[in-house]
Amino acid sequence: MPILMEYLDTYPEMRAEIVMVDRVVNIIEEGFDIAVRIGSLPSSGLSAIRVGSVRRVVCAAPGYLAQHGTPTTLEDLTAHRILATTTLSANKEWRFGNAYDQVVRIHPRATVSSIAACIEAVRNGWGITRVFSYQVGEDLEAGRLEAVLEADEPPRLPIHLLHSEGCGAVAKIRTFLDLAAKRLRASPVLNPGQVDS
Repeated sequence: MPILMEYLDTYPEMRAEIVMVDRVVNIIEEGFDIAVRIGSLPSSGLSAIRVGSVRRVVCAAPGYLAQHGTPTTLEDLTAHRILATTTLSANKEWRFGNAYDQVVRIHPRATVSSIAACIEAVRNGWGITRVFSYQVGEDLEAGRLEAVLEADEPPRLPIHLLHSEGCGAVAKIRTFLDLAAKRLRASPVLNPGQVDS
């Protein structure tokens, strides 16, 4: 949203409609100009701009970990109070390891459809969850949440901006893509260790 607000402030004649869904959209059939995709891209004929990557992070509040213990093995997760989201944990399995070959069957005490609500509950010490690193980057940085089992995390997932216009994108799409790519690439959460230039 901050990128979109900056774009609209820079180009006051522009209008935007943002649709936030956790599903793969067909940007041509559904009439979208641009989509943000997390994960590997299938061959589609769309133009893609890579802007970073994210991790799947298992995390909890320091207070929860102090009271219930910090999981040090994947098996330890079964003894913890798990809060899941319908978007990231729909199949009730969390996969770990470089080849996604380590599977933990989770039994959530609660499953919510809102990632923001899930993170809020975990931030308040209710249990452990698994979300994307960009969703809890500020919480991890500020110490409100702690990542656990980092050595077992699967590989980072790429993030792309997708559009159908190719190199000849109309000016309104090109100016937004340029701004969004620059801002997202400068994000330490999406591109750790990179210095903003």
